[in-house]
Amino acid sequence: MEADIPAPIVLIPARLGSTRLPGKPLADIGGIPMIVHVLRRAGEAAIGPVAVACAESAIADAVRAAGGTAVLTDPDLPSGSDRIHAALATIDPACVHDIVVNLQGDLPGFPPESLRTLIAVLDDPGFDIATLVAPVTTAEEAASPSVVKAACGFGEGIAAPALYFSRNPIPSGPGPLWHHVGVYAYRRAALDRFVAAPPSPLELREKLEQLRALELGMRIGAARIDRAPFGVDTPEDLDRARRNLAA
Repeated sequence: MEADIPAPIVLIPARLGSTRLPGKPLADIGGIPMIVHVLRRAGEAAIGPVAVACAESAIADAVRAAGGTAVLTDPDLPSGSDRIHAALATIDPACVHDIVVNLQGDLPGFPPESLRTLIAVLDDPGFDIATLVAPVTTAEEAASPSVVKAACGFGEGIAAPALYFSRNPIPSGPGPLWHHVGVYAYRRAALDRFVAAPPSPLELREKLEQLRALELGMRIGAARIDRAPFGVDTPEDLDRARRNLAA
């Protein structure tokens, strides 16, 4: 009997309530809303269907106007993980899709090939969740609390277990540091378990949601990419994204 073939789906959580950049998903970049740029990058990866899990109808309207699939979710959901979980229940009640990719909606230049790298991590049945890391390249990046670092040691395989995440430089001693890229692929059962659990002590202490999974005993596999994709959080970031995508 042939093994089951994984059936991924890509879900992009999006809401308008950013404090540093209000209306962020609809920000214009080259005449196209930012969320549509992300939608297109996900589609170019060609790993499975793509949908946007929207907190507001304005985002859904923009996605549908671009020919994409949008699912409205409760605007009061606490996180992007909760939002994609709610959208998944609506869009796939028959549980056809067993791998769920959470792609952040503020990565308009995200490389499609990185999504293929991400889901390849789950070829290893020992991992419940996949994520990505990129090399830390400067002392400023290493010291910045806004850059989350992952403790993982790579051997010959494409992925290494992520043993901890912190806003501080980890691990100590000589060797590379890894910048965590906050994109995930969950086995569906892992996503169900993750969102059903309350915030964990280390998650609350570090303000890093992925620590909940580790405290639940889940194994997170991290794959390397060459550099961290550029995210948009501030008006200055938006200006930079406009310049980069116009080039």
